[in-house]
Amino acid sequence: MMWRLVSCTLCLLVSAQLSLWCVWASAAELDGEVKIEVVYKPEECTQKSKRGDLINVHYDGFLAKDGSQFYCSRSDKTGHPQWFVLGVGQVIKGLDLGMEDMCPGEKRKITVPPRLAFGEKGKDPVPPNATVVFEVEVYSVSRGPRSMEAFKMMDLDEDRSLTKEEVKQYLQLEYEKSGKPRNAAFYEKIMADIFRKSDQDSDGHISAKEYNIYGHDEL
Repeated sequence: MMWRLVSCTLCLLVSAQLSLWCVWASAAELDGEVKIEVVYKPEECTQKSKRGDLINVHYDGFLAKDGSQFYCSRSDKTGHPQWFVLGVGQVIKGLDLGMEDMCPGEKRKITVPPRLAFGEKGKDPVPPNATVVFEVEVYSVSRGPRSMEAFKMMDLDEDRSLTKEEVKQYLQLEYEKSGKPRNAAFYEKIMADIFRKSDQDSDGHISAKEYNIYGHDEL
């Protein structure tokens, strides 16, 4: 009888410990790392995205809790795919991490925990402490204007500053190499945004110091 009582007690303790472990696991999972699910990947991949690359992408955002959509790049503004430099904070940290090593044409489902998304405060319409899910599709990947290598390639006169013409020529060459040249308006839009964010003194040049606004160690 005593053995049976001890046995039952042990079972309850083990069961309680397992339940507690499951709670901890769930909490750790919610506060953990980015979860990546590859939905589609092309057979040929000539270039994978990395930190500092310029990428062109469509992405939709959903709340993990109920699946409600809070963002759609296809309906935002003009509905064109968004472009940004990967890994420098132009999007939430979870997307910067979740979109590394992607091929042009690849599609992913990226689940982002709160601490790598909108955090404890949230951002309307995303509530506080919300896990979010993004469905992303990358259209193009090119060597971005934020790497040391790119700066040196753009700085044709080697004066450690970039003119609008130098940046524009670089962008054109990169897209032509990928086999996807764009019209002049496309390059003008990207160039204008780069200068708006980087040309801090508005003198029409991006100095090495201004270029290094995100604190890269390379420069």
